[in-house]
Amino acid sequence: MAAQRLGIDVGGSAIKAGLVDTAAGRLLGELTSMPTPRPATPAAVIAVLQGLVAQNSARGGRVGNAYPSVIKNGSTCTAANIDSAWIGAAAEQLLTRATGVPAVFLNDADAAGLAEMRWGAGRGCNGTVIMVTLGTGIGTALFSGGRLFPNTELGHLEVRGMDAEKRASAQVRTLEKLEFPAWAERVNEYLAAMQRLFWPDVFILGGAVSERYAEFAPLLRSAAELRRAQFGNQAGVIGAALAAAEAGG
Repeated sequence: MAAQRLGIDVGGSAIKAGLVDTAAGRLLGELTSMPTPRPATPAAVIAVLQGLVAQNSARGGRVGNAYPSVIKNGSTCTAANIDSAWIGAAAEQLLTRATGVPAVFLNDADAAGLAEMRWGAGRGCNGTVIMVTLGTGIGTALFSGGRLFPNTELGHLEVRGMDAEKRASAQVRTLEKLEFPAWAERVNEYLAAMQRLFWPDVFILGGAVSERYAEFAPLLRSAAELRRAQFGNQAGVIGAALAAAEAGG
């Protein structure tokens, strides 16, 4: 019997869930995807998560949740692309009470980074690694010596007087109808800004746009090695399940 945990990844537009073999780092079956409620209030999101847990509660223990927020002591401290009512919410307690199943929450980019560092593009890398997820916003996960420094939120780094994610996210590329050369220049500026601050050895680039990595990779420049994330849109789910397994229960 595989070591199973349910992983859930809450995004600005969709909530994905799947059972994960946390010994091997692979999905057991297909991802389930549901639209993120509008507005994405705590009550509305918890109701969706409750349904997902109910579908899978008999096949795993503690549930892992990748969330677009800074997570401190089980509470959500920020609200990126979700309702501001989440700020200060006791997320782990809310979901545990709603389902009767213990829950762990972590930042969504941190979850993706955990998956990539354990089983994916960052496996075996003991230097400084920054995972960058290019999606609705820009998420980041910073690792040094294989250890996660949580909640970095470097998508809010200022580039040309504004949040980097408001210039270089995949959503901005779509909204502004940018061709890959123009968008890649913005990504290059962002990577250079982080290079000056952190001197990483490796950038791992993920998020939905990484499915088209071959199209824009030749346009990217970086002093650090660039690697394509291996898990694509599964990374948050797999990393959340890993966090749940390592939390016990």
